Amino acid sequence: MDLLRLDIALPVSCPEAYNAGRLEESFDWRVGSLRWKSVGRSFELGAGDWDAMRSVKRQIEMDEQIYQLSTLVAGEFSLQEVLDKLAEAAVKIIGAKACSIRLLNEETSDLKMRSTYGLSEAYRNKGVVTKDDPVITAAFAGEAVRIDDMRADDRIRFKEATNREGLVSQLTVAMQFRNRPIGVLRLYSPKPRDFTSGDISVARAVASQCAVAITNAKLYREAIEAQRFAEQMRLAGLIQRRMIPEKAPQIAGLDIAATYIPCFDVGGDFYDFLPLDQNRLVITIADVIGKGVPAAIMMSWFRGAVQAYTGSCRCASPEAGVAASELDSGSKDALRTRNAIENFNSLASLECREGEFITLYYATIDAAARTMTYCNCGHEPALLLRDGQAQELAKGGLVLGVDPRARYEIETVELRDGDCLLFYTDGLVDAMDFNSELWGRERMLEATMRFVDCPADHVVRNVLAYRRRFAGLARQVDDTSIIAVKVGKSRGNEACGDCLAVASGSVSGEDAEGRPHA
Repeated sequence: MDLLRLDIALPVSCPEAYNAGRLEESFDWRVGSLRWKSVGRSFELGAGDWDAMRSVKRQIEMDEQIYQLSTLVAGEFSLQEVLDKLAEAAVKIIGAKACSIRLLNEETSDLKMRSTYGLSEAYRNKGVVTKDDPVITAAFAGEAVRIDDMRADDRIRFKEATNREGLVSQLTVAMQFRNRPIGVLRLYSPKPRDFTSGDISVARAVASQCAVAITNAKLYREAIEAQRFAEQMRLAGLIQRRMIPEKAPQIAGLDIAATYIPCFDVGGDFYDFLPLDQNRLVITIADVIGKGVPAAIMMSWFRGAVQAYTGSCRCASPEAGVAASELDSGSKDALRTRNAIENFNSLASLECREGEFITLYYATIDAAARTMTYCNCGHEPALLLRDGQAQELAKGGLVLGVDPRARYEIETVELRDGDCLLFYTDGLVDAMDFNSELWGRERMLEATMRFVDCPADHVVRNVLAYRRRFAGLARQVDDTSIIAVKVGKSRGNEACGDCLAVASGSVSGEDAEGRPHA
């Protein structure tokens, strides 16, 4: 007896659907039996089992169609196109009349109609469906809800619209992603009791592909938005860095260098140089609490306020009781500094909310008189390096923006040839290595003292180089700003590669995290 052998590559469930049937008279087969081999199982069908063989063929076709659905989801289609094609495919595979796909809106708890096939405009707009609907609730709980006759089922809310549409039976399955329902897929038939267990399997397969397509589209949209936001942040960073002086001013008797290293695209650090005349220069360095966009916006506002006030303030003080012409240079700078700080604090107190504040170091250097008048508003104190010793210049008061009635102490110090002033933000000393160990103030002082006789740009570059040697490639979490001011002529240092490079006329020396502005 001849045997016809059929090898099926895809796993199918036809054995469960096997029903013996008669051989149709229109067929004249000379095959005594058919051996069906599925994955891990073999079945033999006799000559009278052609209904079962047709079921096998249909199952193969359905498996192929479901497979094609997966390739559809992976194709280059928009989400709407994919959902429309999936709805159409579900109808054609099962042989239903119509299909609808609804997506859950988490905010409103409504299920919005996203795609349909075979349904009229009137039925699509028949009314609102919420997740509290008993059919939806059961589907979200994992049940495949079959309604054999929608005309007589109390769970159906819109019976008139259903009758006009000619719908009788309904099958509802949930679409889920990571065990969370995101919508439902519904199939409709004009016949009662028309959905089988096989139809449920197909509906769930289509619903699964819908969930994949929806999730992919959401992730793709989020990726595009993240890319757009990253580009905006990059441009914002470029604009913010334009606010940092490109180069230090040239003041006779002073050698100045500075650099700024943002931790992210934008940040809350800034420094500025505001010349008052050919001999006097205001140096400001500040740090706005926080990081990223909020800190950058606050920094931009505060920088503008500092520039505007410093450029327009006058040294006369109502509290002094004397004319400005009767004050010496140091007293004028002290009055100007006090007025400036009190105004900055008043402005910051109006703008800052709870938990927000600004640290500021505000110093006026008079190169002709060799003095520096300063106020430290909760910032890292500046360092005066002289004769191998480091002195903290810490007089001042509270951070800005906390107490509008705060009072601040002003100090004036004398400067000498060879002095080195170092201004910085906490990001310089708070750098960490891969073991989360801080670089710290002591290591920063040690590095600075090694190069205190160098030109200002060499001081900045070497301090950053030593910090980088310590931290390596560990990611930092705070911005870094550093300013070095040398008084008088620099002597150079044999330990400094940059000094040696200058002496030899070569371009050598150790590159650091950022090139200082000198």
